[in-house]
Amino acid sequence: MDAKARLPIGMFDSGVGGLTVLKALKERLPCEDVIYLGDTARLPYGTKSPQTVARYAVQCAAELVNRGIKLLVIACNTASAVALGPLREAYPDIPVIGVVEPGALAACRASRNDTIAVIATESTINGGAYQRAIHSISPAARIIGHPCPLFVPLAEEGWVDGDIPEAVAARYLDPIFKPASGTESPVTPDTLVLGCTHFPLLAPAIRNVVDPATVIVDSAATTAETVLSELERLSMRRAEGECGTVHYLTTDDVARFARTGTRFLGTAIGESEVELVDL
Repeated sequence: MDAKARLPIGMFDSGVGGLTVLKALKERLPCEDVIYLGDTARLPYGTKSPQTVARYAVQCAAELVNRGIKLLVIACNTASAVALGPLREAYPDIPVIGVVEPGALAACRASRNDTIAVIATESTINGGAYQRAIHSISPAARIIGHPCPLFVPLAEEGWVDGDIPEAVAARYLDPIFKPASGTESPVTPDTLVLGCTHFPLLAPAIRNVVDPATVIVDSAATTAETVLSELERLSMRRAEGECGTVHYLTTDDVARFARTGTRFLGTAIGESEVELVDL
């Protein structure tokens, strides 16, 4: 096997939300080694200016590239929206994949009536990254973008099922999927994009308040598929049969990263598995 294929995949996020992308990636590519960096000292990225997010993203990428990686995943919607271009320009020899483009492509393929709803953080919605990505694929698509900021703390605290998250989901999504009687009823979206890496944890609550026929697009899963395709295209997929490892990096509070990260990943992360780094 080519020596480059043995190198790990690098992945970063502002915190632990990107672990949903890591989880999907390990399910699809269990033999790959991964270095995951959670920039928890500076989260959330969603409240920062685009210039600041881009600077943070470049610093995170540099840490991973210096450790030797074959592919870089921006496991953060906010950073994907503003830093994908700068990172591809900075590292032309390393494939760089964000989470926005794969999610947009999957949504366009899934939608039958060209009406797509996108839920994300306020920064991602206001920045218009998904709107641009979807329109670049399907110019006639009607896109309804809606920020759902309370989903992030709910996911962080582990409140992902039951009456409270469902009530919050209904408050956000009913105006889109269940317009009030007596109002003009435009075409209801048949596809919903989870445009934040925290949101897959709330997928059951979201599913319970939208039409059963609604296709829910998880950008984590679609990003994993894109990584697989890119590795195969470049003949850099690691040989089957070897069990891949994950090395975790965080910029603040190892214990909290391990504790909260375990919830997002679905498997235990020990504190001894997490390295504290200073960017």
